[in-house]
Amino acid sequence: MISPMHMIFRTLWHQWFVGPRGRRLGFGDVSRSRFRVWPTDLDILRHMNNGKYLSIMDVARFDLIQRNGVWELFRREGWYPVVVGQTISYRRSLNPWMRFWIESRILGFDEQAVYIEQRFVRPDAARRPEIYARAVVRGRILRRAGGTVPVAEIIAKSGADPEALRVPEEILAWGRGTRLPSTRDEAISAWE
Repeated sequence: MISPMHMIFRTLWHQWFVGPRGRRLGFGDVSRSRFRVWPTDLDILRHMNNGKYLSIMDVARFDLIQRNGVWELFRREGWYPVVVGQTISYRRSLNPWMRFWIESRILGFDEQAVYIEQRFVRPDAARRPEIYARAVVRGRILRRAGGTVPVAEIIAKSGADPEALRVPEEILAWGRGTRLPSTRDEAISAWE
């Protein structure tokens, strides 16, 4: 029970103290959110649990959209983001008490969703930013009143320049290949 509560404290800390103090970002800028590996982040092998990476990515994405002004747009329009797909690759372990940061950047859009890349980073021996893990997140924007916000409307109201935001083809292919049926369609679990 302590671990889920730990995430709400991290989230509120970033929402109330970190995000408002961070510099404003443009729509395509990279946000850097700083964290530390706490004991509640560890698994039995004493490194950060693979599922905890996903939870901390949520906090970093919120920091990104708070600092680039998208969160205010969502509040004004009655929208909210949901993750519909994500993939992560791990390169090195994050161990107890290590400081790290997450770099988050909006890659762009396909016909249905927005893509965000997130990297877990620490300095190497020469103090260069070294990637420990990398994730790609595919998200949809929903209306609180019901329904999905079309990508064209998101682009128009956010001021995003789709020409400047190009999602690499291999990521678009991953997005197409991992989609589940619409919630209006059947999705019966039948193992073959």
